[in-house]
Amino acid sequence: MKKRILTLFALAFALALPSVNAARRPNILFCISDDQSYAHTGANGESQVKTPAFDRVAREGIRFTHAFCDAPTCGPSRSAILTGQPIWRLEEAGNIHSTLPAKFTTYTELLKEAGYAIGFTGKGWSPGRLEPGGRTVNPAGAEFNKRRMKPPFGGMTNKDYAANFDDFLGQVGKDQPFCFWLGTHEPHRGFEEGAGRRTGKDPAKVKAPPIFPDHPVVRNDLLDYFVEIEHFDKMVARAIQTLEKTGQLKNTIVVVTSDHGMPFPRAKASLYDAGTHVPLAIRWPKGINGSDRVVTDYVSFADIAPTFLEAAGVAKLAPIMQPLSGQSLFDIFRSPKSGQVIAGRDHVLIGKERHDIGRPNDGGYPIRGLVKDGMLYLRNFEPEGWPQGNPVTGYLNCDGGPTKTQILNLSRAGTDKKYWRSAFGKRPSEELYNVAKDPECVVNLAEREDYRSVAREMQEELFRRLVAQGDPRMEGKKDYFESMPYADGRGK
Repeated sequence: MKKRILTLFALAFALALPSVNAARRPNILFCISDDQSYAHTGANGESQVKTPAFDRVAREGIRFTHAFCDAPTCGPSRSAILTGQPIWRLEEAGNIHSTLPAKFTTYTELLKEAGYAIGFTGKGWSPGRLEPGGRTVNPAGAEFNKRRMKPPFGGMTNKDYAANFDDFLGQVGKDQPFCFWLGTHEPHRGFEEGAGRRTGKDPAKVKAPPIFPDHPVVRNDLLDYFVEIEHFDKMVARAIQTLEKTGQLKNTIVVVTSDHGMPFPRAKASLYDAGTHVPLAIRWPKGINGSDRVVTDYVSFADIAPTFLEAAGVAKLAPIMQPLSGQSLFDIFRSPKSGQVIAGRDHVLIGKERHDIGRPNDGGYPIRGLVKDGMLYLRNFEPEGWPQGNPVTGYLNCDGGPTKTQILNLSRAGTDKKYWRSAFGKRPSEELYNVAKDPECVVNLAEREDYRSVAREMQEELFRRLVAQGDPRMEGKKDYFESMPYADGRGK
């Protein structure tokens, strides 16, 4: 029934626009790394990581300085991208290791119904199981993962993402537009220790963020992470090169981003800036007015789906995706301006429910946040809990690695507990940060008398917007997400 409804909508819309030439509809190449924070590209200011492909896309299109994932955890973030919805409207998909119910239509489904070839390589929608949600195919599209290569370092997969993209293009019909998801598994942990040094990177030139100890272990861990970002960037470069050789680059929307922040303490699985603020560059000469634009408007992953639908000329099909929370980026594309382009794009909402295991009954640590005008307000709904997992289980909501171990060792030795408190300690119910001046979110302004009115205003706006979007937590449903089982059989 659902497939028939989609087909009828697509057919009706196609008949209503007989002048649309399928060959002129833009292709889409969506490139997404796995665990990369905003700061860690060359164009965004990190001198120790080389990202010529990202930098090129930014130079020839738009670089967004205030792009945010909807949730700092893989499955929920990718669900928001595919559906144009925030996690609190996606039922089980708001939790990791769950499913994406088929009732939530994805932009890939609508583009396929409209004649697009759809495919993915590497990591598409993941982790979780699709069958419990009524799906048999990854929402990112048909899988292309047969091509292999020898990875440059251990910890990286042997998937040749760019060659798999070539395989996909080989089966795209003549004059058929395509939408391809190039999703690497890098820079997800683990990393090969010492990879950074072996590529010629100098630990002495690394500036450790103030949330981490400034120690050689941490600096080398960051360098190893940078190497994996560079691997992703090389795959993007090869895919772009293929499009150039085949004459398709000019009519292709190229998006380069990451699903959420880096796999380090106080980043991934947290709503601090390092966890939710992501790199985003978009290139599309036929649709973007100008190049080398740096846009400061606030955008979120929920904006991706309506943007792709509008570009494909099927935006009128969006109502069957439920009322979209995201907004198409076409208003930004059409303007020649840099800086703030659209006055109304002054905020984003972010949130988190369950991330992995290690808390009582493997439940989540629910948080909602509002990022607006350089400020970040967070509401922790269970401040009595351990945000990164219980001490007895080893804080399993934070990926293991040398930096995590270094912080834990300092705490165990009684040498320095401030990093442990910052990364793993319990949090107050309210947090407020001036991320424009304090991007590492070190100073909680919610504790200061002179910022209480700011915290109150942001809390009221956050709750008002969440109520309007039907967030179950605003309806007093404390156990709504906690009651949802792991689709892969873990937990409850």
